[in-house]
Amino acid sequence: MNYELKIDVSPVYELLDSFMLYVTRKWISNLDIGPDWVRDIDGRIPPHKRAALLQAAEWPFEDYDILYAWAYTHGPAAKVQLFLDDMESATVEEWFELAAPYLPDFTLEECRRIKDGYGPLLRLWHEQYFRHVESKMLSLLIEDASEKKLLQSKMDPGALIEYASGGVVVEDIPELETIVLLPTVHHRPINTYCFYKKLMLVQYPVDVPVENEDEPPTLLLRMTKALSDPVRLRLLRYVADEPKSLWEMQSDLGQSGDILMHHLMMLRVAGLLRIHLRDEDNERFSIRPDGASELQMFLESYIRL
Repeated sequence: MNYELKIDVSPVYELLDSFMLYVTRKWISNLDIGPDWVRDIDGRIPPHKRAALLQAAEWPFEDYDILYAWAYTHGPAAKVQLFLDDMESATVEEWFELAAPYLPDFTLEECRRIKDGYGPLLRLWHEQYFRHVESKMLSLLIEDASEKKLLQSKMDPGALIEYASGGVVVEDIPELETIVLLPTVHHRPINTYCFYKKLMLVQYPVDVPVENEDEPPTLLLRMTKALSDPVRLRLLRYVADEPKSLWEMQSDLGQSGDILMHHLMMLRVAGLLRIHLRDEDNERFSIRPDGASELQMFLESYIRL
C-alpha cells in the first residue's frame, strides 16, 4: 500500500457531523446518541431557529462531501470559529479553489450555493448547540487520536485503520495517496468515509469511558443484540469463507438490499464484520475474526470469570 496515513483532530469535523445528523436524522437509530438526542435539542432550540436549520434537510446529501473537504483544507487542529468566519468572509472563488483538487466535477455554481446556504446555518448550529459541547468533545478526540498516533510506529497502516475503525479494510486503490483517520464522537459506533480524487477521509468512533462499571459495556450489548437474530448468525456464516458483495448476498440469500443493509449495519457496529473498500461504489463484507475473541473477552470481564 503506497498511501500516507495521517491522524487528524479538528472540532470542525465534529461540528459538521452533529449538524448533518441533526438535520438529516441519518443513521440516528443506530447511533449511541439515539433519537433522544434529537428530541432534546428540539426542546432547547426556539422553533423559528429550528425551522431555519431544517431547511438543509431538503438539500443534497452529497453537499457534506464538499464541507468535509473544506474542513480538511483548513488543516489539523482547525478552529471552528475560524472556519465559520472564513465561510462568511472568503470569496466563492477562494472556496472553489480549495475544493477543486479533490472534487474534479465541482462547479462554481455549486460552490456558491453551498457556501451561502450552509455558512449561516452552521453558525446558527454552533451558537445553539455545538459551542456548549465542543470542549468536552475535543478532549475525547485529542485523547483518542494521541493513542492512535502512538500506534503508528508499531502497526502497519492498514492494520491501524482496521483496528481504529473496528473493521474497515482499504484494499488496493492505485490512485489513492492519503488516508486520514478522524476520531468522532457523534457518529459512535459507526464509521463514515469520504472518497476524493487521491484522498480518503475515514471517521472512526472514539472509545468513551464507562461511567458505571456495574452496567454491561456498550460494546457487549451491541454484540449480544447483533447475535440474537438467527438471520444475522447465518449472515456471519455466509461471509466466513470469503468477502461478499451486497449484490452476491441478495442473489444467494434471496433478501432485499434494505433488509440486508439493516442486518449488516447491526453486525458492523458490533465489530463482527469487516467492510472491504475498493472505491465508494465497491464494498464487500467478511467476518471479523477479532470480533469473536472480543465477545468472549468482554463477556468474561463483565461477569468476572
